[in-house]
Amino acid sequence: MEEDQQTILDLVKELVNRLLSQNPQNPKPPTSNTNPNSPDFLNSLRYAIRILSSRLTPSIAPDAAAISESIKRGLATQGKSSQALTFSELYNKFASKTGSGSINNKWAVLYLLKIISEDKKIAQNAPNPSPLLTNLGLNELDLSSESRVSHNFKRGEKDYNNGVLFVTKDPENLREIAFREFVNLIKEENEVSEEVLVRDVLYACQGIDGKYVKFDANVDGYVLLDSIKVPRATRVMVRKLCELGWLFRKVRGYISESMDRFPAEDVGTVGQAFCAALQNELLDYYKLLAVLEAQAMNPIPLVSETASSGNYLSLRRLLVWFAEPIVKMRLMAVLVDKCRVVRGGAMAGAIHLHAQHGDPLVNEFMRSLLRCVCSPLFEMVRSWVLEGQLEDIFAEFFVVGQPVKAEALWREGYRLHAGMLPSFISQPLAQRILRTGKSINFLRVCCDDRGWADATTEAAAAAGTTTRRGSLGYGETDALETLVVEAAKRIDKHLLDVMYTRYKFKEHCLAIKRYLLLGQGDFVQYLMDIVGQELSEPANTISSFQLAGLLESAIRSSNAQYDDRDILDRLRVKMMPHGTGDRGWDVFSLEYDARVPLDTVFTESIMARYLRIFNFLWKLRRVEHALIGAWKTMKPNCIASHSFTKLQHAVKLRLLSTLRRCQVLWNQMNHFVTNLQYYIMFEVLEVSWSNFSNEMEVARDLDDLLAAHDKYLHSIVEKSLLGERSQSLCKSLFVLFDLILRFRSHADRLYEGIYELQTRTRASSLSSQDKNRSWRQTRDKSSEPGSWLNDGRKALEERAGEFLQNMGQELEAISKEYTVLLEGFLSQLPVQQHVDLKFLFFRLDFAEFYSRLHPGS
Repeated sequence: MEEDQQTILDLVKELVNRLLSQNPQNPKPPTSNTNPNSPDFLNSLRYAIRILSSRLTPSIAPDAAAISESIKRGLATQGKSSQALTFSELYNKFASKTGSGSINNKWAVLYLLKIISEDKKIAQNAPNPSPLLTNLGLNELDLSSESRVSHNFKRGEKDYNNGVLFVTKDPENLREIAFREFVNLIKEENEVSEEVLVRDVLYACQGIDGKYVKFDANVDGYVLLDSIKVPRATRVMVRKLCELGWLFRKVRGYISESMDRFPAEDVGTVGQAFCAALQNELLDYYKLLAVLEAQAMNPIPLVSETASSGNYLSLRRLLVWFAEPIVKMRLMAVLVDKCRVVRGGAMAGAIHLHAQHGDPLVNEFMRSLLRCVCSPLFEMVRSWVLEGQLEDIFAEFFVVGQPVKAEALWREGYRLHAGMLPSFISQPLAQRILRTGKSINFLRVCCDDRGWADATTEAAAAAGTTTRRGSLGYGETDALETLVVEAAKRIDKHLLDVMYTRYKFKEHCLAIKRYLLLGQGDFVQYLMDIVGQELSEPANTISSFQLAGLLESAIRSSNAQYDDRDILDRLRVKMMPHGTGDRGWDVFSLEYDARVPLDTVFTESIMARYLRIFNFLWKLRRVEHALIGAWKTMKPNCIASHSFTKLQHAVKLRLLSTLRRCQVLWNQMNHFVTNLQYYIMFEVLEVSWSNFSNEMEVARDLDDLLAAHDKYLHSIVEKSLLGERSQSLCKSLFVLFDLILRFRSHADRLYEGIYELQTRTRASSLSSQDKNRSWRQTRDKSSEPGSWLNDGRKALEERAGEFLQNMGQELEAISKEYTVLLEGFLSQLPVQQHVDLKFLFFRLDFAEFYSRLHPGS
């Protein structure tokens, strides 16, 4: 390592010695007798070592051609044209030298020589200049000396002196003349006049490449060519001005792209209006550029010269002229970026967000833009609110329609598209707009009514506007809301009048309550009486036509015959799907035919809920009817105690005990069913109907009416133990109903047997004169199988005792099961969510307690 360092030092000393020994003014070869201990040699050696050991990185890019051009330009600007031409020829030969013995890092050599030359200028002005710089062969790159080198160059000879190449100068001065022309060209290419820059900037602001200012796709913007040497401030100013051209390209490109795609759905009428608004703004921009171009035709001084105070268009004045256009163009570029992925009402809302600005210039510009953009949207609103027409070819409106049947028009035909709702229209206003147009279409399609046209005309007059196109626009949100409110108020009122008067909505609701909810008592009782026998048969053997005839008989035999014939014709018998073991009671139901437009309220799902309620009430009425039938079968006054005087005392006691147990059980069941039916008919149906009637009176539109009816039906379902949260309670109740019906069959069997026993006991106590006749009759009946008189009185008493014992055991089992089921049912009532069900617990619990204390009451 030390040997290498010593070798390098020796080489540096030899280089310094050669440079100090060479005199550029003396054509003789240099000598080597320089004293290595002299101050000049030591100073020069230190200077050389400082240069060679420097680790500073140059601040320019390592480009040999660029540094060569810099040296030539420096010589040309100093008036040394011949030296610049000579250097150019030398550099060409130096650069073309390749292969062995050539220098690889040519740029570093040129840069070193340039730095040394600049240091020499500084050293010459210093009090003690460095001998190395003074005696340097380049001599400030002075290649014009009349030397032997020039003579050899003239002859085209090459002379190498100690490894240095020398060329001669052209004696006819032709190269100097040519180089002066080159200098002029350099100045023309690199010292660009401000007039030319202004012209190029104006071209760039129109999206056109100029001579020196061109669009660079790599940096995505307009830039001044790197080969153009202008002050840094000028380059920054040009870049700032050319931002307007970049913004202009973006806006113009969006307009062209959108118009090429139109009439595609992703552009739409709002997008087309947005492009038209942008184009209008660009027209004003074009006018400004035309004025500036006309003003730029005046000649102006060069950038390198001092600008006079004349009236010309400079780059700084362009900054002033472009202050307002660039603000607008930036806004348009931002809007273009925002609106690429949105359309319709969403596009209008996105643009509206940028209008909330404190700058009056920006605010006014955005309002002007939005007036044009929102015109199609406001026209859709006007057409929908006043005519019920959905003019939305490209799916841009926040109201969306779909083809549905007439009965589903109101509920499913139209809906709000939240994604297309602009931010300057509130959600309540949008809902009102939706309902107003729906009301017009409902009146037109479902009600076949044209009275809405007068209502819309009155609404427009009350709002201070007209029904013509273009009567609404952006910035008139208050006027729009006033128009919508007035139109909605009148059209909704007209729709409810049509529903109440022409289609008798209230009367039909009352008819459903009376017939499907069994509110018409005499009709229900008579229907139960005449269809009971028919419904006791298997379901697959029952004729629906026969049941329809029985329904008509029930109508004619009750006060239902005085109802409107249109209402009665809608009441029909419906047999639900049934299985093999089902009876008529399980599948029988009534339905009500709700036609257009009533089926908007009484939809299939609504009628299905009415059917559930009917089945529950029908079974409750069946249980009540069964208990009434059981009571009629008992007929306590007809069972005389003297009829059983001939029976044994034990049999008589068993009979009375069984009868009492049956009556007590009937009393308990009757109390339960009576209180439950009272709760259902009065606290559920009547209270719900009263609330529904009040809400119908205050309903302002069809949505209010639908909501009131849904609330009415929901109240009945929840209070009647048919809700989702009361399923277990409902199952317990139906098990109780089945047990009561089973009790009815046992009671019928008990009293049939008692009547037969009573008949046989009376026969045994006939008078003596009738004994023969009675004996013959008894003999004839004794031949019947299963008769109690087959074996005489003793057998009669035995069979009676056995029958009463069995019936007593069965009734006891039913009583215990009923008690368990009732207690289970009552235990679930307090935990129910609805408060009315909790009060039902108090009623049933007290009634059950009272029935136990007073079983005969």
